[in-house]
Amino acid sequence: MLKNIIAPSNLLAIVGAFTLSFSLAWISNGYANVRGWFSFLVVLGLVTALLWLGWRSLKAEAPPGWLLWLLVGAALLRLILGVFWFVALPVWGYDTPVNQAGYVMSDAFKRDQVAWEFAESGDPLYWAFGNYSSTDQYGGLLFMSGLVYRYLGGAMHQPLLMVLLTAAFSALGVLYTWAFTKRLWGQAVGQMAAWMFALYPDAVLLGSSQMREAYLMALSMIAAYKILCYWKARTRIDLIWVGGALALSVLISPPFAALLCGLLVVEVLALSKWRLLSDRRFWIITVSFFVVGAVIFVLIVPNAFSWFEVGRWQKYVSESASGWVERQFERMVEWTHVPFLLAYGVFRPLLPSALIANGAPIWRAIGVWRALGWTLLLALLLYATLLSVRRMDKRRVAGSLLMVIWAYILIASYRGGGDLWDNPRYRAIFLGIQVALAAWAWAKQRELNDPWLRRAIGAAAMIVLWFIPWYLRRYAVLPFEWSVVDLPDVLGLGFFSAALFTIWDWAREEFVR
Repeated sequence: MLKNIIAPSNLLAIVGAFTLSFSLAWISNGYANVRGWFSFLVVLGLVTALLWLGWRSLKAEAPPGWLLWLLVGAALLRLILGVFWFVALPVWGYDTPVNQAGYVMSDAFKRDQVAWEFAESGDPLYWAFGNYSSTDQYGGLLFMSGLVYRYLGGAMHQPLLMVLLTAAFSALGVLYTWAFTKRLWGQAVGQMAAWMFALYPDAVLLGSSQMREAYLMALSMIAAYKILCYWKARTRIDLIWVGGALALSVLISPPFAALLCGLLVVEVLALSKWRLLSDRRFWIITVSFFVVGAVIFVLIVPNAFSWFEVGRWQKYVSESASGWVERQFERMVEWTHVPFLLAYGVFRPLLPSALIANGAPIWRAIGVWRALGWTLLLALLLYATLLSVRRMDKRRVAGSLLMVIWAYILIASYRGGGDLWDNPRYRAIFLGIQVALAAWAWAKQRELNDPWLRRAIGAAAMIVLWFIPWYLRRYAVLPFEWSVVDLPDVLGLGFFSAALFTIWDWAREEFVR
């Protein structure tokens, strides 16, 4: 055993673990000392075991070596960015309590501060699901944070402990996105999807913060992948994995758990080629499961029915926060307000707005980074939808998952009122499925040499270009005159230009032939 420990690779890993633990403690303590280093070492050991368990769970897939490196790289990328936010935001961010404490998101700041006070109070940890619900609506992440700070934390609040745990759990999504996509569409598509998940801006941003969505992204892919495994092998262990993922989801976010159940039902129906719709047992099990779930949701979620009314409140918040939205509402019939916000939310964060908006350089960089990532992913999702309709495979797995994803994107927009932060992070929960579909669409385009992806991107670019002068008029530091100010006019010019580009590209291709 001693011989194994002193092997060069193991010695390097041990030295690396101690170095990382001391470094995180030193940074967390404001470069004054390394108090609490052992807490970081223990949590590092915990997350290493977590990543190893995830890797071992894919043994049947014979995962390639590059995937292990991508897993570790994704976890380190999220951790490094989490440390960067902690150090850089107090210097380069805004003069707000959230930025000065080194947090990207206000929800994470409020929950994490209360979690430390909760851990120090000595109150029972199950109180996280009731007495402390003002900072965590559902209590699950507050419970987890309190548990870490009480039993693994040091004598002072060190937020990077939870960043370390969140980064590792978020990175697990890389493994299960690869496995899910590879089982459905092959090794090359799985590799592309894994890289997309590892590098997608909002996934990295949420994984580098103390946010519940980082955990839910990974749990959704664990459940989706294990359903595929169960469909093929019918083993009890796969159902246990699915049940465990759902149970953790219920603790962290019961509404998400309900949406995940819906996704899994559609996935099973698609795998059966929708033959299960005529199976009475399927209906009995599904209806019973959702009835029990609805009862549990009403019992454990405070003001459960208000969740469905939140769109009205978010509509009011969006209107109050933006004079532009308020002006648009004044020109529109009232019943069109919510559909307008839904569509508006689907496209946010908008790349032209991010490129032109004012603000601190670090936040402008974050805005452009997020907008660029969503713009590219949205283009591929739109193309995947077009591809599915043209190939008449709406009832197959890709078409079925696309229907669920578009429904969820609209739900996220409704739940977040089309805003710039809540809406995208809700939407990112099913990121694994989104990047799997995007990778599938890209692979199909390469296989078919389909010109419609090029045309779709070109048409989208035409629309985006018309928004640049429109946003310059709104945000530019120097006066910028532009006569097209009404949104319908801007969209009209954009769609007209998009149509011209599409016709031109089609004619060019026909002429070349």
